[in-house]
Amino acid sequence: MSRFLLIHGSCHGAWCWRDVLTALHRSGAEARAIDLPSHGSDPTPIADVTLDLYADAILDAIDEPVVLVGHSMAGFPISAAAEKAPGKIRALVYVCAYAPVAGRSLVDMRRAAPRQPLLEAIVKSADGLSFTFDPDLVREKLFHDCSDAAVAYAKARLDPQPILPQATPIALSERYASVPKHYIRCLQDRAIPPEYQATMTADWPAERVDTLDCSHSPFLAQPEALAALLLKAAAMP
Repeated sequence: MSRFLLIHGSCHGAWCWRDVLTALHRSGAEARAIDLPSHGSDPTPIADVTLDLYADAILDAIDEPVVLVGHSMAGFPISAAAEKAPGKIRALVYVCAYAPVAGRSLVDMRRAAPRQPLLEAIVKSADGLSFTFDPDLVREKLFHDCSDAAVAYAKARLDPQPILPQATPIALSERYASVPKHYIRCLQDRAIPPEYQATMTADWPAERVDTLDCSHSPFLAQPEALAALLLKAAAMP
């Protein structure tokens, strides 16, 4: 039986995987999602959140080896978790996520992209510790192909994103390299440019890269198709 742990991206929470979890459970898979520190119902103060804390929260949620899935920003914490405890992770799946490069931060990688389509939607907090998304732009940037009900569901739950984890360079070694990896590119993505997703996976085996013709939010736009690709990834050696 496939076992999944799903990790959300910036400003999101476990709530975003609702429909994907339903689809995975229907297939007979074991799957759950968690709130990262300071997100959703987790009470951790934003000022205390680090990339290491994200990784530790993920590992604390794993009792038996899982297929670890990360959306967007979560490419970094799932990779940091794999570096710390590769034996807990059967495979990493990046869903239109940042596939990290050792020694770089997520901020470094975002700046290396050929375009910055999400930048105008980012609103920094007064203390500089976090950011949110401009509610007037989230549909255009994140959810343009999602139903009105799905957009309302998401907008009511988006929360502040701590900046420090994204500004922290990641350390990766052969421990991380030993874990099998898969990538799901989203061809209509208006947050992480599709061409940059292609660049990040240019040297990956073709059979480990799939595509969905959707926005940055496949968990709401195409949850059944996303679940099918996760099951496909889990079935690979």
